[in-house]
Amino acid sequence: MRLFECGTLVPGCEWHTRADNDAEVVRRAVEHLRTAHGETVIRENMVENIKSRIVDEKVSA
Repeated sequence: MRLFECGTLVPGCEWHTRADNDAEVVRRAVEHLRTAHGETVIRENMVENIKSRIVDEKVSA
């Protein structure tokens, strides 16, 4: 699973999402930025910032 934690981009935000692929993670993150943080325009550099913060979720045994 791929994981994005909004707090890595917006300090103090505890929202996170998981999905099987980066495209779905980015879609959810963009939706979150619009609804929770009032972003009306999502520029390409914002998408790149999201992508650079997506990580493989560590699975605990």
